[in-house]
Amino acid sequence: MKKYTYTESKDTRSGFGAGLLEAGRRNENVVALCADLIGSLKMNDFIKEFPERFFQIGIAEANMMGIAAGLTIGGKIPFTGTFANFSTGRVYDQIRQSIAYSNKNVKICASHAGLTLGEDGATHQILEDIGLMKMLPGMTVINPCDFNQTKAATIALVDHEGPVYLRFGRPVVPNFTPADQKFEIGKAVLLNEGTDVTIIATGHLVWEAIQAGEELEKLGIHAEIINIHTIKPLDEEAILTSVTKTGCVVTAEEHNRLGGLGDSVAQLLVTKHPAPQEFVAVNDSFGESGTPAQLMEKYGLNAASIVAAARKVITRK
Repeated sequence: MKKYTYTESKDTRSGFGAGLLEAGRRNENVVALCADLIGSLKMNDFIKEFPERFFQIGIAEANMMGIAAGLTIGGKIPFTGTFANFSTGRVYDQIRQSIAYSNKNVKICASHAGLTLGEDGATHQILEDIGLMKMLPGMTVINPCDFNQTKAATIALVDHEGPVYLRFGRPVVPNFTPADQKFEIGKAVLLNEGTDVTIIATGHLVWEAIQAGEELEKLGIHAEIINIHTIKPLDEEAILTSVTKTGCVVTAEEHNRLGGLGDSVAQLLVTKHPAPQEFVAVNDSFGESGTPAQLMEKYGLNAASIVAAARKVITRK
């Protein structure tokens, strides 16, 4: 099993900020819009270098989506920024009607996703956003795992034509993927090969899956670990190849088990290669206030839960 290490922990929202600055340098049509959360979205460096390409919309998220859609008509590539809850649930009608329906080239960039928003509680956390966005025809949905991958994903959006939902978070997490990586939308990353169980993880749960793989190895269980950073379009070939070999799968995500990555994998398997599956996700509930670590522990979004799910699913083969 390949061992993964890291020298620092960084928040994925800062990866977005670094990627946005680089995207602006690479393409003069890149513009940024924010709903009064510049600091939280780490947009300061972009604004400093490109003040004429930034629009502060204020606490008017629906208006921000409409303006972004309009900017694409003039050839601009708008990146919108606010919390994931406000980027999806609050403005779903505007995204559906003004962006997705007409396939506008808007990049919807959403910070503070999932439970790990932490102490702000259930009203600001969101565990339904992946489901909301992946159901929109033509919408690409991306959920990177660390600072470097979020930066690379943000830069890659410049050359992708069409609407995208980019999801990232607030807490610092291990930064373990290569700084010089090439981000390929729709292409899964095989982190470790194995023969006994496939573990498919996304976002903050990728590092937990790696830790789980190491624990499983101590038990004589060889896990194949896949980082699914793009939930839509899903890398069906990578998943089917792996599950055909291992015969069972665990999916892990910081999202409601209904509508997320696990649902997408289950739908794929039931139609093309039926296999036992276990879900590591929030079990159809809202979150609550607490530190990110406390919440991940309480809701079972950690390496220990992935290990337990893997051991269980293997018995079902």
